[in-house]
Formats: sequence, structure tokens, C-alpha cells
Amino acid sequence: MKPIHLLLSLLLLGFSVQPTTAQNFNQALQSELSASNPGILFSIHSGDGKLAWSGAVGINDLSLGDSLQAGQTFRIASVTKTYVAAAILRLMEKKVLRLDDPISKHLSPTHAAILAQDYDLEQITIAQILRHSAGFFDHTHAPEFFEKVFSVPVYEWTRTAQIQLGVEKGEAVGPPGGQFSYSDMGYVILGELIETYTGKSLDGGIKELLGLEKLGLIQTDFEGIDSKTDQLRIHQYFQGKDTYDFSPTMDYFGGGGILSTTAELNGFFQALFQGKIFENPSTLALMLESGSYASKPKLDYGMGMYRVKVNGLEAYCHSGFWGTQVLYIPKLDLYLSANYSGGWGGKAVAPIFEKVVNALEESKKP
Repeated sequence: MKPIHLLLSLLLLGFSVQPTTAQNFNQALQSELSASNPGILFSIHSGDGKLAWSGAVGINDLSLGDSLQAGQTFRIASVTKTYVAAAILRLMEKKVLRLDDPISKHLSPTHAAILAQDYDLEQITIAQILRHSAGFFDHTHAPEFFEKVFSVPVYEWTRTAQIQLGVEKGEAVGPPGGQFSYSDMGYVILGELIETYTGKSLDGGIKELLGLEKLGLIQTDFEGIDSKTDQLRIHQYFQGKDTYDFSPTMDYFGGGGILSTTAELNGFFQALFQGKIFENPSTLALMLESGSYASKPKLDYGMGMYRVKVNGLEAYCHSGFWGTQVLYIPKLDLYLSANYSGGWGGKAVAPIFEKVVNALEESKKP
């Protein structure tokens, strides 16, 4: 890696981070750079506000050699599901829908007709879709999906086209409620409900239901909505290929679609866990409640959120295809988020989180 790839851009927020701590964080970030991962964005915040730090290392556009900046935005991909799930739960709180409603009650006639070819929509509930237990085939698992994405990167997908692909190229993976099977298609369907019951775009509906702008999350937008947010977007890489010009519609309708910053990801998670999103604390408890199945699932998943371990500590998180992960560690009252511009791969938890927690513990030693 050329020296320019090690250029550093750091943003210190507040005065609570000591120089030694910042240096340790910086070293942890730089250790994650590689030929396949040219850059990383990172933020850490404590729930009490005493710790707030954001940093960036590495290169943004490899063709230009420009440095990443801590406040840049990126495609958060499936982390969008946490926002979608929270928005659906807000619709539940508003008594617009019930989680045990059959999805047939809420779908457009067009999508109901397509899905009914493979699924009994009277037996699939909203709760099951939120938990990825509805039995939906994931349209992204159809070989034709990524063949189209990589052969025609600018291809404009629609929600209907993705649902149609999932029905044409796959079968139900099991009975409703019988298993955990992660499915983008389920959240694409949920995205439609948010649009239907708010009368707005998915971006506008989520912002209204979750109060994102009132929370000061002004650079959390669906791509194409806010020009400043779009202009701050970084280059993200897949198997060495720059995906900057890939159409956002490949992952836009609820399974993904949001652009954000690491600091704003932390801000959303903090609002969620500090009771600023839902009217009732019981709603958050419901969101975090794990599904129950005969066979142990690959992920300990609730509704748009799953549990992992970081240095032996329980954490709640979500990750996204383009190298994004955000998590909350209750015991430490810490919120952490990262984007690896080239992805990290191989582990449920991005390695930077364990390194930063270790660095924080080291900084506390006399």
C-alpha cells in the first residue's frame, strides 16, 4: 500500500477524549487498512455524552488518492432494516396496524397477486416478516440478481421487479414462523406499508414516524433525496470493484437505501435505546425479543436488530452489505459504528469494535 493510503483525517468531538485515547483509536483504525479495504470511518459515543469521537483513515476514491473524511456519508445497506422495523413498530403504536395482522390485509393488489403464487398471505404476519421468519425467499439469492447488478450497474430496479424476481426464481424456504431465514424481500414488502400509511416516500415516511430531523439527524437520507448528503457519499468497493456508480435502486426499497454518517448511526441507536423513538418502553423490548424456533438460527434476531458478543459483552447491532455495522454495548453504555469501504468479511462483528474497546480499556489503566 502506498504511503498516501495511510493519510489520516480525524475529527474530535468535544474535549472528553484524551490525546492518548485518540492515538489508540487512530492506531486501531489504521490496523484495519489493507489492499482490499482502503478506508474506514468510525465513531464512538457514550450514553452519558462524556465520550464522543469520530475518525477516518485511508483513501476515498482510489483513482484520485483523496483521503476519507470523518463526516462523509455512505450506503448503510441493511442497517436500513433497523429504521424500517422501528417505523413499522411506530405504526403499531399508532394503531394503524397490528403485528399479528396477515400481510394480505396491507399489501397492494399488484404485489399480493404476485406473492400469492408462492405464499399463503393469510398465514404470514407482519411480526414474522420483521423477524425474517415468514419463509420468504430472498430475491438477492437469485443468481440473476447480481448478474444484472454487475453486468448493468445503472439498471433501475423497482420494488415490483424485486418481488417478481423473488417469486419467479425461488420457493418458500419453509412455513410461516417455522424458521429464521434472512430475506431482503420481506423488508422490501414492509417498506411498502410505510409508504401506504404515511402517504409519503419511504424516506419521508420513516423520517415522520421516527422524528429523525427533530433528533438532529440531518444527514440520514435515502439516496437521491438531499444533494448535500449525496455529495458527501464515499466510494465503496466490492471485491476490488468501485461501486460508486451502481444504481441505488439495487438496494433501496426497505432492505436498504439509506445514506448516513457513523456519528448519525450512533445518534439513531442512542435515541432508540434512550427511549426517544417509541412512545412505550415495551415497544423497544418487543423489538429486541429474539424469535423462537425448533432449530437454532444463524442470527439471534429480533425485529430489525440482533444480538452479538463483543469482547464477551452482549451487544445489539445491525450490519450492512457495503461494510457497515452499528452496535450498542449496554454494560459499557457505548454506541459504536463503522464503515469499511471494502468490507471486513468473515466475522459477525467488525474487528474494529473489539480493538477500540480494548484501546479504551488500555487508556483507563494507570
